[in-house]
Amino acid sequence: MKMKMKNCLSLLRYHVITLSRWCPITASLSRYHVITLFRWRPALESSSRWRLCLLPLLTSLILTSCHDGGKAPSSLAADTLRYATNLTCQRGNGYSVWTLRDPWDTTQVLHRYILMSRASQDSVPADASVIHVPVQRAGVATAVHCGLIDELGCAASIAGVCEQQYIDLQAVTDGLASGRIADFGNGMNPNIERIMDVQPDVLLLTPFEHSGGYGRVERLGIPIVECAEYMEASPLARAEWIRFYGELFGADAVADSIFASVEANYNELKALAATSASRPRVLTEMMYAGQWFVPCGGSTMGIMFADAGADYAFATREGRGSTALPFEMVLDEAGDADVWFVKYNSAQPLTYSGMAEDYKPYTRFRPWQQHTIWSCDLAHNHFYEQTPFHPDRLLHDFIAILHPELMPNYQTRYYQPMIIK
Repeated sequence: MKMKMKNCLSLLRYHVITLSRWCPITASLSRYHVITLFRWRPALESSSRWRLCLLPLLTSLILTSCHDGGKAPSSLAADTLRYATNLTCQRGNGYSVWTLRDPWDTTQVLHRYILMSRASQDSVPADASVIHVPVQRAGVATAVHCGLIDELGCAASIAGVCEQQYIDLQAVTDGLASGRIADFGNGMNPNIERIMDVQPDVLLLTPFEHSGGYGRVERLGIPIVECAEYMEASPLARAEWIRFYGELFGADAVADSIFASVEANYNELKALAATSASRPRVLTEMMYAGQWFVPCGGSTMGIMFADAGADYAFATREGRGSTALPFEMVLDEAGDADVWFVKYNSAQPLTYSGMAEDYKPYTRFRPWQQHTIWSCDLAHNHFYEQTPFHPDRLLHDFIAILHPELMPNYQTRYYQPMIIK
């Protein structure tokens, strides 16, 4: 009798799995239902009519499974992210699970978050940080995330900031002046007492490799959202993280709409650049502390130069970040560049004569000699605040500069011809 019962339960498992091929919900519940049957097994074994019990039971379970409201609490369905490689999302019954892969050791998980409504009573997995959404009070460490939250229409949720001197955002300026927003001080060593006074729902912080964690902040018991989108390689992968932040602040639809527009614009611009027959050779950045940090070919900037139809001088350098090179090597590999992109932060505009005064060997580069340097004044535009989540805007600049015949009337947003003086 028991052997027949065991065989029948095995058969039931087979039928549930088979039916899952045409009923996805059944697939997520097959294990749940079979476990339920094993719990009923003693009662079934004691019944002389166990054969008659199983058929209606199987039918009932399958019909219930295929009804929209029949999900078990433990079921999870994948939510497709098309570009991000370090972020995945699964949706359960009333909550979502966002998993952040460790960018520096891709075999490990850096953090897992469960986002659920404040009113939810659902049971959830235990191996994650639970965040009730929408977040109402957030501590934000960077200007770029303050800007994004404002764009999502959720600036009222910003309760505290770090490095306030670098945040050029009216909502934050007004909040700091009125006392509604607290100044947490240095982002690498925030003021713990002020954070405790504010008691934010979450802290948005930037993780770094070998940083040793977040020190005393971790012991406050406040969920830390690790903002690691900057470690994504492609521009659209980085921008796609807006979907995570949108759900965090209850602005899912707004975030999805923004990303859809960014994606469409970026891909349209990339296709346009591909129609140009020319591929101008490009150099970027300047010397800093005795070294020249150039983006590698697999970095966000390296990929964007390729998408803009450029012949980037360091495209063959492997890596997803930047690499430090001596001046002589940069001159040797990129001295004949057609266009040079530089960024600076100064009260006074950068000029050709100013560059020569800062470092005379700059004059040996062809773009300096032929006046084809384009400069980005970080003090007077929102380059770092906008471009991580709007790479299409930066790509637009690059294409207009490198292939002016494709966009004869476009006014660049971030880069301008450097002043000849």
